[in-house]
Amino acid sequence: MIHNILLVAMREFRQITGMRSFWLTLLILPLAFAIGPIASKVMGSDKIQRVMLIDADGREASAIRERLDGDRQRRILTALSRYAQRYDLDRASPTAVWAQHDRLYGDADVAAFVQAGGMPAALATMKRVATSETPAFDPPEADFAIVPTPPAITNADPAALDRLLKPLIQPGEFGDKKAKPLDYAVYIPRGFGTRTTAARLWSSEQPGANFVQPLQSVLTQRVRTAYLKASGLAADRAAAATTLVPAIAISTPAPGGGRERMLVRSIVPLLSAYILLMSLLLSGNWILQGLVEERSNKLIETVLACISPDELLYGKLAGTVAVGLTMVAVWGLCATGAAFATQGAVGEFLRMALAPLASPWIILVMLYFFLAGYLMVSMILLAIGAMSDSMRDAQSYLTPVLMVIAMPFTVVAQGILSNTGATALKVLTWIPLYTPFTMLARLGSGVSVWEVVGSALTLAAFIAIEFVLLARVFRASLLNAGQKPNFAALARLMRRDPA
Repeated sequence: MIHNILLVAMREFRQITGMRSFWLTLLILPLAFAIGPIASKVMGSDKIQRVMLIDADGREASAIRERLDGDRQRRILTALSRYAQRYDLDRASPTAVWAQHDRLYGDADVAAFVQAGGMPAALATMKRVATSETPAFDPPEADFAIVPTPPAITNADPAALDRLLKPLIQPGEFGDKKAKPLDYAVYIPRGFGTRTTAARLWSSEQPGANFVQPLQSVLTQRVRTAYLKASGLAADRAAAATTLVPAIAISTPAPGGGRERMLVRSIVPLLSAYILLMSLLLSGNWILQGLVEERSNKLIETVLACISPDELLYGKLAGTVAVGLTMVAVWGLCATGAAFATQGAVGEFLRMALAPLASPWIILVMLYFFLAGYLMVSMILLAIGAMSDSMRDAQSYLTPVLMVIAMPFTVVAQGILSNTGATALKVLTWIPLYTPFTMLARLGSGVSVWEVVGSALTLAAFIAIEFVLLARVFRASLLNAGQKPNFAALARLMRRDPA
């Protein structure tokens, strides 16, 4: 019996791996990983938004420019602080602003950072203690670029600004397809703060909060200062009153710790659930195609003259599982090779994501649920193939079955990544049809031992019942051509005792 099962499994394996579609599918994931970063750089759009400031007095434009630049320096300082903390670079200068991680960086911190030389000086200091494995710092990109204001617009009558700015904000509608559109134009009327005339903002689309908030902050400060001065407060006190902000001490996990570490460590378990789902979706047609062709060509009769239906069933299951494991092994080797061949932040990220695989317990649990899920769904697909006389008939069963199986995956992925929906995830864990996908996805976020053992036993019991019932359908339907069973006939086949 074992010999016959192995022969069928080897034949099934050779038949599927001999298809061009198998090799194309096998290369999809490695090619996606290789092409993805290149495509993102080639197809990436320019995120820098162009801003024009129209201010006859010149006072507010200067304040807005300083605020936008200060916000960018704050982002750089924050990124540098996390970079230094992650790679233990604080020891290069423990008293530096970027080595202080216990507070939100205020305007005084940003000013001190810029005065000390900004990012170039900080990186030069960190370089003294950095190692060859320390990745290069990737600074945040600038959000805005201030473009010069043409004299014709600066000196224009305020009522004419709409007409003058439209060709700059929407150049395509005025025949200039190559010109870069102006994202924002801000008009500050003369004497702003002491008069009731409102400032104006033109935008090429819905204004973003990252621009509106700094703009509003600068103008609000000017209006409040003018109001306090008009109320009799000295000019220096009025200016100081509008810049007072509370000091906030903060405590967060170190980079690579806390929620961040949990998310990174969840990548491989979640990806394994996705790979299981994807490999089943891809191999479903191969499983059905082979069995349907054998039935339509009457080859199944010759095969059953040499082996029993059970040997054919177990051999096909073994062959399809071997195909699935081959695909996963190749993808896993590609990911592992990329993790240890890639240097810098990407390599470190990949190595951190693969960290759960250092535990034999996690490997065994992942392997169990992966194999169990593959067996469970493959058995369903083989039963569908045994009942179908053509691929059209098989597809009519396959599509709804795979949709039912794949439907909750979005909920599972969203729940893991957003740390929400814990109740829904626990419920799906105990539904055998979804247990393999849910448990694989949850392993990175922490699952109790009793849940792992309990769900594993429940899944094993479900697969045992499935084998008994669907094996009856498989045996009864192999030579039963020309009939399209409905649900009632399917139930009768499941209840029928084996001959």
